[in-house]
Amino acid sequence: MLDLKWVAANLDEAKARLVRRSQAAADALAPIEALAAERKSLITNSEQQRAEQKKASEQMRTLKGDEQAALRAQLKTLSEEVKSKEHALKEIETAIETALLSVPNFPRAEVPDGHSMEENVVARTWGDKPAFAFAPKQHDALGEALGLLDFERAGKVSGARFAFYLGDLARLERALVTFFLDVHRERGYVEMIPPYLVNADSMRGTGQLPKFEADLFKTTSDPALYLIPTAEVPVTNYHRDEILDGAELPKKYAAYSPCFRSEAGSYGKDTKGLVRQHQFHKVELVRFEKPEASQAALAQLVEDAQEPLKRLGLHHRVVLLCAGDMGANAAQCYDLEVWLPGQDAFREISSCSTFDDFQARRAQIRFRPAAGDKPQLVHTLNGSGLAVGRTVVAILENGQQEDGSVVLPAAIRPYMGGLEKLTPLK
Repeated sequence: MLDLKWVAANLDEAKARLVRRSQAAADALAPIEALAAERKSLITNSEQQRAEQKKASEQMRTLKGDEQAALRAQLKTLSEEVKSKEHALKEIETAIETALLSVPNFPRAEVPDGHSMEENVVARTWGDKPAFAFAPKQHDALGEALGLLDFERAGKVSGARFAFYLGDLARLERALVTFFLDVHRERGYVEMIPPYLVNADSMRGTGQLPKFEADLFKTTSDPALYLIPTAEVPVTNYHRDEILDGAELPKKYAAYSPCFRSEAGSYGKDTKGLVRQHQFHKVELVRFEKPEASQAALAQLVEDAQEPLKRLGLHHRVVLLCAGDMGANAAQCYDLEVWLPGQDAFREISSCSTFDDFQARRAQIRFRPAAGDKPQLVHTLNGSGLAVGRTVVAILENGQQEDGSVVLPAAIRPYMGGLEKLTPLK
């Protein structure tokens, strides 16, 4: 969430920064504009009345009798008016705060202008595209031909956008989770398995509520709980309403979890295969940083997310997203896009973002720089390290052979009992 007092005092600048995302983002400030004017008027009037109170209090010492009684009555009236305005001010600030929950974050100055993925900037690439002497197939065709993926029965059991993994492909999914966590443990992340159901305060703390409720799965319990769309939600909220010791920053967590998304806004997109499922697995990286360290931490986070891709030998690129293509909560974002030869395209496999203090203000996550210092908001960052299903997709498409088998990357073979390739299920 944006800083209420700053936005109220700098509406024109706030609009200018948000219009870099879209006109709709800037228009989200419209309900706040009238409230901010009313807030300013109340503050001005309250300050004037407090000045009158002070002056009247000083006069009280010099008056006696009826004059003093009259002034005392005036002071009582002033006091009631000031209290009334203070109450009204709190109500207005609550209304502004509620409205701000639906306003996206400011893009950082480093974020390029643009309003679509075509205006994103390729920062760098790694590795080479594999060469094939045959027309490469897409992962769903490969998996079904091997008898290792079953979408038809998943549709019978659950509906669209679900899959059954079988045999060595199920083993590969499990192996990748362990491989990812081992890599990130080497890089200083504390491993975590979080709750998969969270309360509304947690969803609000990381920005999923109220703006993206349609994308969430929600229980009918009272109070309602939400299935997590990503481990970012419980792990970021792990420190909600806390004041951290500045000497202990940064804090770095790597969390495995299933993720659940209704994909309400993706009608017609990626309806085949594993790319866009209602349920998938992911290892998430979450960092809590001092503000002055967060820019360097974002660069490090991207490298951390790249490391498993490099060890698996998967050709990929790092893309700096333009202002109009970033998620609403991000201040700056890099996507890692892995090459999928069956689709003849790069596809996102990780999104690494810094949120500055946007999430921390909502979740009240602060740190104390040193003993006796006033607490400050931390900066939060997160990124996928990696999306497991999409890594399976990349391994299937990049490792496919003309006979339909799939050669596994050398780095994952120790996690597969030495297995070198996927062959038809027996």
